[in-house]
Amino acid sequence: MTEISATLDPALIDRFAAIVGDKYALRDDRDIAPYLAERRGLWHGATSLVLRPGSVDEVSQIMRLATETRTPVVPQSGNTGLVGAQVPDKSGREIVLSLSRLNRIREIDVLSNTVTVEAGVILQTLQEAADAADRLFPLSLAAQGSCQIGGNLSSNAGGTGVLAYGNARELCLGVEVVLPTGEVFDDLRKLKKDNTGYDLKDLFVGAEGTLGIITAAVLKLFPKPKGREVAFVGLSSPEAALSLFSLAMDRAGAALTAFELIGRRPYDFTLAHAQGVTRPLIEDWPWYVLIQISSGRSSEDSRALIEDVLSAGLEQGFVGDAVIAASLGQGDAFWNFREVLPEAQKPEGASIKHDISVPVAMIPRFIEQAAGAVASVSANARVVCFGHMGDGNLHYNISRPVDGDDEAFLDLYHTMNKAVHDVVRSLHGSISAEHGIGQLKRDELIATAPPMAIDLMRRVKAAFDPAGIMNPGKVI
Repeated sequence: MTEISATLDPALIDRFAAIVGDKYALRDDRDIAPYLAERRGLWHGATSLVLRPGSVDEVSQIMRLATETRTPVVPQSGNTGLVGAQVPDKSGREIVLSLSRLNRIREIDVLSNTVTVEAGVILQTLQEAADAADRLFPLSLAAQGSCQIGGNLSSNAGGTGVLAYGNARELCLGVEVVLPTGEVFDDLRKLKKDNTGYDLKDLFVGAEGTLGIITAAVLKLFPKPKGREVAFVGLSSPEAALSLFSLAMDRAGAALTAFELIGRRPYDFTLAHAQGVTRPLIEDWPWYVLIQISSGRSSEDSRALIEDVLSAGLEQGFVGDAVIAASLGQGDAFWNFREVLPEAQKPEGASIKHDISVPVAMIPRFIEQAAGAVASVSANARVVCFGHMGDGNLHYNISRPVDGDDEAFLDLYHTMNKAVHDVVRSLHGSISAEHGIGQLKRDELIATAPPMAIDLMRRVKAAFDPAGIMNPGKVI
């Protein structure tokens, strides 16, 4: 492999800047600063240059020059990622390529139920455009007001709609990608059936910018539900939640579009720290579930389904209490309660986070065994458990002891990760369900994944990026 240059020469910076124009080549420290850190403050990088291309051709020119000069490039979308994949290293020799100016919705095809969008389109903007066309784009994340489609695809984002609609990979029909060489792979097809060789788009979705730069994509749209009902449920245990999930799947089938599990501690944190939330249930419960049922037929149909599910749950004894939203506004309030859970944890001090998945049937066992693992590392640490129970994905976060020291607790980060992830692996789960690998989990992935899997990933990386300039140090 050819040596990568150790510094960015001023003349080389000028060559890159000439591609996008001085206005979109950021060199001032104050302009660059927002691109060098991520939202949790775990990584802080350095660079002499942030490029903001406005076209696919400019991205292509940048990558051709990067390959020619062996200059590492870090693609960045909305900078909302949680594993450090979008942050440059501290060497100062990497340049950041921001995709925020590639922000056009190129086409909405209501007959094909597809939308063609550029990588810099904000997720919420896409949701609103789909809604205006009487369609639904179901990817939904807490960061949807600022995250961008390129990052959603590069991290194979999940969110609350995976149960019914799948993650970002399943929502993607085609991609446009600029390769490290500057070549453009145009695979913007709307086909739901296509067996003509390898499905190349899936190599780039979830690759976190290590194989190429996604500049546009064709995504699936869906008819808007004609009825939606949301309920907040109180339960005694994860086992009771699993029983409710099984019942809901049996009674509602594909109409069950969300099933979110919330522990008592994150529930209490949200009531204590979040602005504008109200208590969904009068009594406190050890566990809660937010359930959503959607109908393509009518609001009466979705109402009848959710009432049937909850009535049966009460009769069978695993639902303790439940309230069905009385209006669309109250349903949105229930969802807001769920979406602010991560932010409500911050005032409680330092936390160690885990984004894991296990088979749905194993969720109660994971919760029980992981609690013991946490206690073995820090006896008074506080488990903050919530997540997408319907698809097996939990955010299993650990807040420091009430009177603990933040720095001392964060010193336990790797020990705590290992303890929790050992439980995950014993249940044949994943240590990264929807956030990706990035820098945070790279070394653990390499150390614990099957050697053949790592070898194959490295072969793919070498085939697409032999110069090693594409987001180096991330994933593998």
